[in-house]
Amino acid sequence: MGQCPGCKAWNSMVEEPKSASSHGAAAAGAGRARMAAKPASLSEVSVREEERMRTHMAELDRVLGGGIVPGSLTLVGGDPGIGKSTLLLQVCRHMAADGRKVLYISGEESLRQIKLRANRLGEFSDNLLLLCETNLEIVEDTIRSVKPDITIIDSIQTMYHEDISSAPGSVSQVRESTSILLQLAKGLNTSIFIVGHVTKEGTVAGPRVLEHMVDTVLYFEGDRHASYRILRGVKNRFGSTNEIGVFEMKEEGLVEVKNPSAFMLDGKPEGASGSVVSCSMEGTRPILLEIQALVCHSSFGIPRRQAIGTDFNRVNLLMAVLEKRLGLQMSDCDAYVNLAGGLRIQEPAIDLGIAMAVVSSFKNRAIDDKLIAFGEIGLSGEVRGVSMVEQRVAEAAKLGFTTCVLPEVNRSKLRPAQGIKVIGVRTVQDAIEII
Repeated sequence: MGQCPGCKAWNSMVEEPKSASSHGAAAAGAGRARMAAKPASLSEVSVREEERMRTHMAELDRVLGGGIVPGSLTLVGGDPGIGKSTLLLQVCRHMAADGRKVLYISGEESLRQIKLRANRLGEFSDNLLLLCETNLEIVEDTIRSVKPDITIIDSIQTMYHEDISSAPGSVSQVRESTSILLQLAKGLNTSIFIVGHVTKEGTVAGPRVLEHMVDTVLYFEGDRHASYRILRGVKNRFGSTNEIGVFEMKEEGLVEVKNPSAFMLDGKPEGASGSVVSCSMEGTRPILLEIQALVCHSSFGIPRRQAIGTDFNRVNLLMAVLEKRLGLQMSDCDAYVNLAGGLRIQEPAIDLGIAMAVVSSFKNRAIDDKLIAFGEIGLSGEVRGVSMVEQRVAEAAKLGFTTCVLPEVNRSKLRPAQGIKVIGVRTVQDAIEII
């Protein structure tokens, strides 16, 4: 077929031959499994906490849910040059120093290239073994003979199986490679990390079933030209999927950022209009970030609107609420909203910060530098409650903020905080009157 009837892509149909021997063996194995499998009562199933392997990188352990689970299969995706290989090589360094056997298999770099990158990171133990190979059968034999505690595959798009005629990186090759690595991880109880390339849309290249097969999916985000990196858990069978880890790229590798809030607020201008600090929750971690807005009269018939780091449609919705409920005429103004620091936030709790920043820029009046605001805004202009308020207020007080504007429904249930004044608002009108 020239065109796929499902996704409408051209020349994407490839042959996927199945050998009779493998099909017969699979059928025989399935038959034995049917004979051996018996249903078990839920009360008979024993549950014990898996002993995790610490990576000595607190940010990575946080995202993984407390460490590496033995026998797990983890997919790490990210843009080219973002630092995926550097991160995993640092993990290899720490785990090898703990006496664990680590196998690093690269299909993209030579041993010399890996050595040059490793020299920047520090001293490595002899427990780290390197292999440059793309043939999956050789990779499988090596893993079975070495029996490492941790295996790194860099990357899955370079692996190929000789029984499949399609090119490396194709749908058939990626699916077959991941299936074999999954069997190795569960059968040998070795933890395997596989690196995956991403498409222009930011998703892992290859079939969608790839993300369903693995236990954990991690995305490495950030601008490759900036120093910060954000590791986000998209799927995790052994922990929360809301946690993030923040790293900074330096000459000696990736360095953990212990206090992301202070890192995101570094360089915030003082006394500038259109700048407000808000708070977003990433898992159990509150992160303070600066919201910048610039509103100016447009010289064109259709004003321009742009949002960086947050949902563009959400910004348009909030500006419509401000026009309707506050009577601000911004229909002939250009509006630009930016979340400084490079984070992408979708949480509605930053609505109040965006609205206050837009009004501050429109009126050209600066907001107190020690004020922080968060809350969700509805279409009627009401400010709705948000979750985990105590953690947000405590983080703001820790960083020296003196005033916190939040929904009244949250303020009435909040215990008195030390060193910070808490103001509850019911509508966006109340919040604007404060500034």
